[in-house]
Amino acid sequence: MDLSHVDENGNARMVDVGAKPMSRRAAVASGWIQLNAATIELIRRNKIKKGDVLAVARVAGIQGGKRTAELIPLCHNVFLHRIDVNFEIRPDRIVITGRADCEAQTGVEMEALTAVSVAALSIYDMCKAVDREMVIGDIHLVEKTKHEL
Repeated sequence: MDLSHVDENGNARMVDVGAKPMSRRAAVASGWIQLNAATIELIRRNKIKKGDVLAVARVAGIQGGKRTAELIPLCHNVFLHRIDVNFEIRPDRIVITGRADCEAQTGVEMEALTAVSVAALSIYDMCKAVDREMVIGDIHLVEKTKHEL
């Protein structure tokens, strides 16, 4: 099997996408953070001492998605059109969905995955004083699309 990020000597490398055509690309990722019911209620009532958990996590996720190429060594810089981070509060967890859109020569799934990951980590950070049993899980790519320009 040929690995695109490995050269003929087995060294890691960044893939050359220069010859690929520009296209409109989008990706959706999802994940969750499991919390105690009492912690979820504090979040709902905006009673976590560090502030509005979901507002901060949304901004953190957007910022994380924008900085993906700085965090993932072989990831290309892409000019993002948008990153959205949304939350669904369930009785035992918060489901996080991230979407990233761009016009580029390579995909934008890493930006969507990073947005979800950083949003989950932000929730963890803001709630760790009241909930020592949080679990982050199932961060995965839901969908990616590509449309030629």
